[in-house]
Amino acid sequence: MDYSVTDSLFGNWVVNIFLAAVIFFVGRWVVNLLTKLADTVMTRSGVDEILRRFVGTILKWLLLLLVVIAALTQLGVNTTSLVALVGAAGLAVGLALKDSLSNFAAGVMLVVFRPFRAGDFVEAGGVMGVVENIQIFSTTLATLDNKEVTVPNGNIYSGTITNFSARDTRRIDLIFSIGYGDDIKQAKELIESIMAEDERILEDPAPTVGVMELGTNSVDLFARPWVNSADWWTTRIELLEKVKQAFDENGISIPFPQMDVHVQNPGD
Repeated sequence: MDYSVTDSLFGNWVVNIFLAAVIFFVGRWVVNLLTKLADTVMTRSGVDEILRRFVGTILKWLLLLLVVIAALTQLGVNTTSLVALVGAAGLAVGLALKDSLSNFAAGVMLVVFRPFRAGDFVEAGGVMGVVENIQIFSTTLATLDNKEVTVPNGNIYSGTITNFSARDTRRIDLIFSIGYGDDIKQAKELIESIMAEDERILEDPAPTVGVMELGTNSVDLFARPWVNSADWWTTRIELLEKVKQAFDENGISIPFPQMDVHVQNPGD
């Protein structure tokens, strides 16, 4: 046996393993460096946080794939066949995981068209909450009672998305019912005075008050003030309370459904 040849082959194999390891670990370090660099550049460019995370994740995995292929090439693995095998496996996995691929495609569309950003309060995929993160396959929302809900991106993009934070101002729609015997003018003046005293209510557009409907049991008045989006909820709650107190103090009733029953004696 020619030990010199064996030693040479063994030595080459050890060298190749060492070089492959160097390529992998150094390559992974370079990938992390490039990913951080890309994130820094996007941050300075004012790119949305959700978009930065999404692009960073995709970039990291693509670069890691290139590093792995380079390391395998150093070991003498036929990467052409490997790529073909990965492609065939990818097709099979794609057919098996078509829903996941649909969520991935929806995630790309959400990042590209950006119907919402991190921190926006939205209703999407049947869930209402604050957007925390868009991942490759799903989006994380924090609900008003501080529950974390993960919604598949496909459910979000295929449905209606309501972004409550997209505009700077919002309108509050309120209905106040008063009795037919109450003074409509007085009720309107009370509502208008309460809104005029509230500094959160915007002067432009001006708030409006009027008769919405003459109902079966009540006269329904509407009030439509405009506020900054951040003040919508608290302003609405306080307006309802203040109007109720003002109505009570001025003798204006808030009727409830009622029925008059007339009993007739058959002998009469």
